[in-house]
Amino acid sequence: MSTPPTIKEKGDLVEGYRVMAEIGRGAASMVYLVRDPKTSQIWALKHLEKNGPKEQRFLDQAEIEYKIAKQLDHESIRKIPRMIKKGSLISSKELFLVMEFVDGAALDTYRPKTFVEAVDLFTQTAHALEQMHERGFVHAYMKPHNIMACPEGQGAYVAKIIDLGQSCKTGTVKPRIQGTPDYIAPEQVRREQIVPKTDVYNFGATMYWVLTRQHIPTAFSKGDSSLSGSLDAAVLEKPTPANEINPNIDSRLSDLLMQCVEPSQAQRPTMREVADRLELILGLLRTRAEVEASKAGLVLDEDE
Repeated sequence: MSTPPTIKEKGDLVEGYRVMAEIGRGAASMVYLVRDPKTSQIWALKHLEKNGPKEQRFLDQAEIEYKIAKQLDHESIRKIPRMIKKGSLISSKELFLVMEFVDGAALDTYRPKTFVEAVDLFTQTAHALEQMHERGFVHAYMKPHNIMACPEGQGAYVAKIIDLGQSCKTGTVKPRIQGTPDYIAPEQVRREQIVPKTDVYNFGATMYWVLTRQHIPTAFSKGDSSLSGSLDAAVLEKPTPANEINPNIDSRLSDLLMQCVEPSQAQRPTMREVADRLELILGLLRTRAEVEASKAGLVLDEDE
């Protein structure tokens, strides 16, 4: 079992940054809110420490995350301007990532208040993923936990993708199955090439859950790992259309979600098509909201 690094206390100076608070921890990492004493800039500092050979993969993932983030500049993708490696020339024992501090709530805990707000967040996220794909990368780990809704004032929110830990170059074949069971694409379960349409599936499953609070059926929905070697797209259970779960969901949006989670990659839209269609749906919803702002059909819960 991996062990997290030694915990830093408030006020400690770590690699030139003053620790203000602990804000998260993972299997082999700690994340701190820190301040740069020279500029007063606030950052999130991720600290990983290698205590055994099994933890090397966490350091490798963090280094990949940094290298990919450096090649992206979309406002809805968390920036990682600096990496600090400690150890010998051959092997790193410690690694720090200086990351943009994202102040918001993840979509697994924050529920958008209206369809306009939800689709706005989806549209921003789709455009960010579109940039990743244009630059040759796949996120490969889209789920509600990895999309933050950050208040911008006057009821507006900015979407931020916060985790590039499993991101990779387009066409990568992972050495093992990676992904969250409720959002995982068939090709990830089969350990085939990870491609942009993998993100389309993961993102479609994410949007479906945010709007319905129900998960789509996937190869791992019932914990059946035996499907991993012989999964046939034709035998996967089809999800219930989102607008059958909640009739207030626009039919165009429901249709888009269903196309995103098609088991066959050929039947899924590209991320550019997803972004364009979300833009269109957002415009229609905003127009409707201006006319019928007080109607209950604009909220995600029928009884709100």
